[in-house]
Amino acid sequence: MKTALVVGASGLIGKHLTHKLLASQYYNKVTIIVRKKLDIEHQKLEQIVMDFDNLDASKIVADDIFCCLGTTMKQAGSKDAFYKVDFTYPLNFAKAGLANGTKQFLIITAMGADERSWIYYNRVKGEIEKALSDLRFPTLIILRPSMLAGERENPRMGEKIGKIVMDFFAPLIPDNYKVIAGQKVAQDMLELAQKGIKNKDIFESGSLQKF
Repeated sequence: MKTALVVGASGLIGKHLTHKLLASQYYNKVTIIVRKKLDIEHQKLEQIVMDFDNLDASKIVADDIFCCLGTTMKQAGSKDAFYKVDFTYPLNFAKAGLANGTKQFLIITAMGADERSWIYYNRVKGEIEKALSDLRFPTLIILRPSMLAGERENPRMGEKIGKIVMDFFAPLIPDNYKVIAGQKVAQDMLELAQKGIKNKDIFESGSLQKF
């Protein structure tokens, strides 16, 4: 039995993942790091309310860390705010976990992640992948889903419109770019954590669709 820690438990994927981890036979304790307490109760669950800008590294302790943090430029309001959520916070949690003995770090980035991309969103996603790779976790698993489907606390209109269009043209769209359910990504994340993967592995959205 192992311990798991989730960052971003209030989001689309993180919420599904937290419930799946609590129901899983593989984990006897699940910790979620949140800005405000969530309406979830379970005998295996520990909620730690924390200021992400003033991280208490001593509390980032688990065998496996699942990072589901992510925002959009519109929600963040500025490039600096976006960078903080999608790069600075994940890297800080990763560094703290590694220092405390975490063996496996799993993160959601995005299709098109590339540190050399001219698209800011994709570039930041690529930069966090590179920074995490440089930490040399015993296991680093990167999931790059395409457009996500599912109910969010803060709905993203662009995703709703995009899903309608992509569903219509689904037969013509390559697997890597088809819409994928947030719940499916959460399940894949849980299952990948049990596969005994060593070093680093990246899973594009097309492979998640078939997983």
